[in-house]
Amino acid sequence: MVTNMTDEDRAKLLQFVTGTTRLPSGGFQRLIGSAGMRKFTICKAQRPLEYLPYSHTCFNQIDMPEYPTFEVLQERFNTALREGSKGFYDR
Repeated sequence: MVTNMTDEDRAKLLQFVTGTTRLPSGGFQRLIGSAGMRKFTICKAQRPLEYLPYSHTCFNQIDMPEYPTFEVLQERFNTALREGSKGFYDR
């Protein structure tokens, strides 16, 4: 799914998960979280399927429910990026 994204959408994904639109010099292995180096992590969320993916920017982590189809995953993922990639004051 990410391989088919535009650069703009990839930047939104990075901001959604990490809080920044740019990688540090050195790439993903140099991502910093609240307690030092933190890998970009995707976790299975124990939430109802109606929930959108959500992130923990302090931990560079995105939590995603186990959606029943790829189409549902893609729709919820895109909604989360569109609605959740800006801060409270950027809307």
